[in-house]
Amino acid sequence: MSLTVLIDYESGNLHSAQKAFERMAREADAGTVVVTSDADVVARADRIVLPGDGAFPACAAALRGASGVYDALVEAVEARGRPFLGICVGMQLMADLSCEYTDTPGLGWVTGAVVPISPDDPTLKVPHMGWNDLHLDASHAVFDGIKNGDHTYFVHSYHFKVSDPATRLAHVDYGGDVTAVVGTGTILGMQFHPEKSQDVGLRMIRNFLTWAP
Repeated sequence: MSLTVLIDYESGNLHSAQKAFERMAREADAGTVVVTSDADVVARADRIVLPGDGAFPACAAALRGASGVYDALVEAVEARGRPFLGICVGMQLMADLSCEYTDTPGLGWVTGAVVPISPDDPTLKVPHMGWNDLHLDASHAVFDGIKNGDHTYFVHSYHFKVSDPATRLAHVDYGGDVTAVVGTGTILGMQFHPEKSQDVGLRMIRNFLTWAP
């Protein structure tokens, strides 16, 4: 039976994400979903989800400091090609670098940097918080049943500015382009919270759980 792991590295409340992934796994007959901070469980996973809330430097330090989890994650994704999904700061951690507070290296899986959102409309507030319309930049299995204009829920002050446009799969307009989804090979990242994005987010969770890259 397929095993999907949500990594718990004490960087956010995972309850709503766990419930959403468990529900979609049941509906899609996509195996078992567990939340874990055990490196051995991460190593056995067929799919890995890395959530994250808060500041990039704190999340990066917590991930690297989690006993064995960082190494198990890198081995599973880089060496064994396990499908991976980063959510919110979990997506940002896929970057080469973040400039939030201080320059902090990321996983380097998608080239680019995490930079402040800078809307060209002064009436737009930062953080970018609430619903926004997706603009799909590329076709991908995770977008099955998703269309331009579908709403997803965001809460963030920094976003992922990719170096290679081909790795930006979707964006939103918030006084300028703001990266919403990145991906390459077996890895994906979503800046929004799919678990809080109602039917659209649940559909993308289901798509990830049944994705066969």
